[in-house]
Amino acid sequence: MDDLTLIFALIGVLGVGSQWLAVQLRLPAIVFMLLAGVMAGPVLGLIDPRAAFGDMFGPIIAIAVAVILFEGGITLNFHELRDAALPVRRLCTWGAVLGWVANTAAGHLVAGLDLVTAAIFGGILVVTGPTVIMPLLRQARLTPRVSSTLRWEAIINDPVGALFAVLTFELAVALQADHLVEAVGHLSIGIVTATLVGFAAGRGVGLAFRRGLVPEYMKAPVLFVSVLAVYASTDWVLHESGLLAVTVMGVVIANMRLPSLGELKRFKEQVTVLLVSGVFVLLAASLDFASLAALDWRAGLFVAAVMLIARPMAVLPALIGTKLETNERLLVAWVAPRGVVAVAISGFFGERLVELGFADGAMLGPLAFVLVAVTVVVHGFSLAPLARQLGLTSTEPPGVIVLGANPVSIALTKALRDGGVPIVMVDRNWRHLGPARAEGWPSFNGELLSEAAEHAIDLARYGTLVAMTENDDYNALVCTDLGPELGREQVFQVGRHESSEGEADLPVTIGGRTLLGSGRDLDLLGLRIKRGWHFAVAELAGGTDLAAHLASRHGKAEAAAIIRRGEVLFDVKGTKPRAGDLIVSFEPAPVAEEPAPAEEAPQPG
Repeated sequence: MDDLTLIFALIGVLGVGSQWLAVQLRLPAIVFMLLAGVMAGPVLGLIDPRAAFGDMFGPIIAIAVAVILFEGGITLNFHELRDAALPVRRLCTWGAVLGWVANTAAGHLVAGLDLVTAAIFGGILVVTGPTVIMPLLRQARLTPRVSSTLRWEAIINDPVGALFAVLTFELAVALQADHLVEAVGHLSIGIVTATLVGFAAGRGVGLAFRRGLVPEYMKAPVLFVSVLAVYASTDWVLHESGLLAVTVMGVVIANMRLPSLGELKRFKEQVTVLLVSGVFVLLAASLDFASLAALDWRAGLFVAAVMLIARPMAVLPALIGTKLETNERLLVAWVAPRGVVAVAISGFFGERLVELGFADGAMLGPLAFVLVAVTVVVHGFSLAPLARQLGLTSTEPPGVIVLGANPVSIALTKALRDGGVPIVMVDRNWRHLGPARAEGWPSFNGELLSEAAEHAIDLARYGTLVAMTENDDYNALVCTDLGPELGREQVFQVGRHESSEGEADLPVTIGGRTLLGSGRDLDLLGLRIKRGWHFAVAELAGGTDLAAHLASRHGKAEAAAIIRRGEVLFDVKGTKPRAGDLIVSFEPAPVAEEPAPAEEAPQPG
């Protein structure tokens, strides 16, 4: 294929299509991207990246890697690291250093790599792949403590491993120079320059955003262009120091507590998804089967050494003195799937090492592909069974975050609990949570949108939000903010009125979906609760006819949710009932006094 337009389109379709397919099948996206790239490149010959892009192939990969590293840096908030549990802090500090040393030893002694090449590769392999570990954790449904430890280790170590690799590479550049002293001096100047430029750029961009010097709609473009400018300028001073500069820039911005940081992170995540997809397909398509064939038995031993020796050597000592039980430590020591970032950075540094005269740098790409493929498959299929054997699998179905403690939400929560649905109740008023504490329900006193809540509530465990506070605007705010995290289809609120034509008072981009089909507000629901209405849970009667079931309950009964095998579905209109489903209905007591017509009218929101 010679048309660059078609090549770009095909790369985008294959990359993003693989990501979408992985979400649908709940499998790691890297498996599909690997297959797509290999099929489009070496197998079918549709894409030959090096021939198509020529001299531009290297810069394209370099810029993409720079943006990926910046996105990793912008997730590293020191406040989160301080607040993280002791196991996470251990794994992300000297545990990461132990991992670097152990991986380097495996690369040098087992795979036969040069010490410099092995050190760079060992730093890259510290990254456990947040884009890979998240789907595995969701599927395995681990207990909260283990799940949180693995999740935060993957997020925080993402830029740490890349930083190890960058610093080692800069040292390798210095060692290759004719005059070592001058080269080390140049290296020091480059590292200091990159650090200062990255810090200054991060502070400058952050202050400009904070003081309103950049319009809201231009913040994401300005940030993106700033990353490119910082990378190019520092790279001109010292080759590849731009990677260090953009990582530092991301870390600085992450710790400035910018009001718009959430939106910027989402933009960078979206850009990173595109870039990671494209880079991985490009690298897979440019994979030479001859290079894979050149790998011998040492490659298999290297993969085994990384998985069975290096990982436990880094994790088990780091977790000494923590509250993790032995079975929890064993599971953490086993699970370390590598992902797209490891392959992308390995291919990038491999080419640079070859240019410096390290011939074995060409092995980094193939070794990374093999390691990623093996770890994704082995950990993907072994995580859940091993967790069950160790007693670390959560038997609870996905739960619900109930925002707002009041008579209505408490009545709904009681019904959900009766149906076997896990819940956590959140309210900023300690006294409002009294009934929840009395019932022994999990609860969180504080702001749901705060960092404290982010650490206290595992969104992977509670995949649905129901906002039921007295403030409709606050309900809409929380639903809007958490919508991208949980999924727009998984956030619901009371007080969102809809007409018979389905038109809502609020734009569809703001707030959550209507909790009850009638769109009742909290005042009316509270009035009905006082008059004897309640949420009831009963198995679907009359086959699969929801209307018949409700009619058998009460003429005015309304379906609030469907519970299927412990999982709650609030989208009653979009869910076809099945035999055995539990129906949560909002209905009056048989002797309840019905509200007057005036009281039935929706109250102003």
